[in-house]
Order: sequence, then structure tokens, then C-alpha cells
Amino acid sequence: MKSWRLWLLAVATLLLGMNGVDTEDIRAKNINLLTPTDYNMVLNLGMRVLPRDCYDMLMTSSGKARDGVYLIQPGDSPIVAYCAMQEGGWTVVQHITVNSSVNFDRTWDEYKNGFGDVTGDHWLGNKYLNQLTLGPAHYKLGVKLVDRDAVTKTGEYDPFLVEDELKAFRLRLGLFQGTAVDALTMDTENYLHDNQKFTTKDRDNDNYFQNCAKLEFQGVPGGGWWYDACAGANLNRRNVIYWQKDCNKEHLCKYAWMMVRPSDSVKMIYSGDCKKDEL
Repeated sequence: MKSWRLWLLAVATLLLGMNGVDTEDIRAKNINLLTPTDYNMVLNLGMRVLPRDCYDMLMTSSGKARDGVYLIQPGDSPIVAYCAMQEGGWTVVQHITVNSSVNFDRTWDEYKNGFGDVTGDHWLGNKYLNQLTLGPAHYKLGVKLVDRDAVTKTGEYDPFLVEDELKAFRLRLGLFQGTAVDALTMDTENYLHDNQKFTTKDRDNDNYFQNCAKLEFQGVPGGGWWYDACAGANLNRRNVIYWQKDCNKEHLCKYAWMMVRPSDSVKMIYSGDCKKDEL
């Protein structure tokens, strides 16, 4: 087993060298969300003071940063994240394609640390959601849904907070606005996701007598989510992206994104002139 791991390390190092990337530049805690051949896609390698999030990176670049993978540092250690710069500096924390090859039926630790491919379908990780939304600024959550007819609907919750692991990554949401239905805070179908703890197949924190993450539709489990009993929305069920009337079994959606960005009322604290200890 040890020799096998050493062989993998040697191959990864060789690939990095072929792509012109110094392994010392790749120090992200969630490097598992990038394949070795994609390391050269990180757009701010060598940056001395890392941005806290994608919006901070956009401001540091005077609005010139392009969409792509960046090193950011919302907590003590750097992580890689995909930044939607053209849409205003959003940090993508989730992306899913219906019938994705990425399995979203994961354990508590996998949802905690993140999984998938940061350039495609992935979950950034609950501990990083906590770090991002903990502050110092208030954050908002953006949701983007695209149906099979390429009709796009969006929504924002402001503010947005994911509490720490001791509180089971509880979801806290503020006011909603957007073209999509408010599927997380409006109790229109007796499901209220706001203030719910996170549930996975091996950690049942929901309000149903069974584990909602284990309940299957067409043989596919629900995946981890902030379930009630069980769901008015679930963007981690990979065979049916669910968002009340906007995305469901009758009205199929092809893609969904979850993104975070500082609230409009506090974005002014982010600028290219800020020092790291001021963020």
C-alpha cells in the first residue's frame, strides 16, 4: 500500500512538472477537488496574500478577473474554488447536472470536506461554507436553476449563514428575492428548510421518522441536505433536481448552482487595497 501511494505521488509530481506548475504553489486543503492535470487551471498561483473569497479576488483585480479556479482563504488554510466573476464575483459552493456521474450519496465527512470536481459537479464542503459565511461580512446565497428548455431562474437569500459542525451545519437564511420560487423559507408545502440541521445517509438530523437522505426515487437516494420532513427543495438529488414548482419530476431541470457573495450592504469593505488582516 505504501509503495502504491508513493507511485501515485510520483506520477502527480511528474504531471505537475509537465504542466509547468510548482507543487509548492498548490497548498489547498481541498486539493482533492482538482485532478493533477487541472492544477495549472488555478489562475492566481503565486499570489502572496490570498483573497478571502471570489468577490475579494474580483476587487483585488479591479474587476478584471475572469471566470475560473482560484485559491481563496476564508479560514486558516487556502482552498480551491470556482469563481463566477462575470456574474459579479460569486464563489460557487455547489454545482449539479441531472444524472451526473458524480455521486452525491455521500457520508457526513465527505459533505464536510467536499467532493467532486471544482470545475464541474461538486460540493465545496460544509466546513468551508461555515468559514465563508462566518464573516466578518454578512453573506448572501445565490441559487441558479436551468431547465431542459434553457430557461434560467435565480434567487437570493440575504443574509446566509451555515453554522459550525457542533451545530450540525445548521442553515440560517434571511429575506428572499428572485425569479425562482422561495423553496427554502416559505412553508407552502409544509417543508421549511431554514434553521434545519444538515443530514447525510450516516447522520440523521431531519424531522422525519426515516432518514431523508436515504429515501430513494427511481433507485437514487436523496443525498445530503438541510431536510425538514423531508423536502420542498433538494439540489443534491442527482436524478431529479428539486426546487418546488421550478424543478421537479414533471418539470425537469438540467443544472443547478449554489453560490455565495458578500451582502450588498457590506461589500464596500472589500477592495483591492485592503490588507489581509482587515478582511
